[in-house]
Amino acid sequence: MRIVLLGAPGSGKGTQAALLKDHFEIPHISTGDLLRQAVADATPLGMKAKAIMDRGELVPDDVMLNLIEERLSSADVKPGFILDGYPRNLAQAEALEALLGKLGQPIEEAVMIEVSEDRVVERIAKRAAEEGRSDDTEDVVRNRMRVYEEQTAPVAGFYEDQGLLTRVLGEGSIEEVSARIRGALNTDGSD
Repeated sequence: MRIVLLGAPGSGKGTQAALLKDHFEIPHISTGDLLRQAVADATPLGMKAKAIMDRGELVPDDVMLNLIEERLSSADVKPGFILDGYPRNLAQAEALEALLGKLGQPIEEAVMIEVSEDRVVERIAKRAAEEGRSDDTEDVVRNRMRVYEEQTAPVAGFYEDQGLLTRVLGEGSIEEVSARIRGALNTDGSD
């Protein structure tokens, strides 16, 4: 199964991706992790990305897409994967679709984890306190939500237009949300 997880920052994508990874026994591909690993391994793409990040710039779409292509060429993703953190905008969604078409691995499901803005702010504030982070203030989080609504939320429409999008309520316990996602993917955990 090839899945894209969508949702606002703090919606629980990473947590749910880890559970789905174990359930389906397929890799969880986090673009943030991919980027950090490529930099740590000093791969050519990692070094290119590091130079860009060291200048305080965002890693461009083509570099991220190349990192994803490199990862999707690995043997362990043949049975499927869970992509978390990408695509973040329509241009990335279109580029990813072209790449996956070329690789013969099209997305089969897009799951949108929906959480209210107030709940996202609450979750991120709790996480910031637990991790001792001072950069996740309410104003910063609400700004991230505005950016998300402008740039990332339209990606849901991209997948909806293809008949691939399922919306799942992301509020409640981790287990409740996980059960909703598995149910939406037509698997109850007994397979």
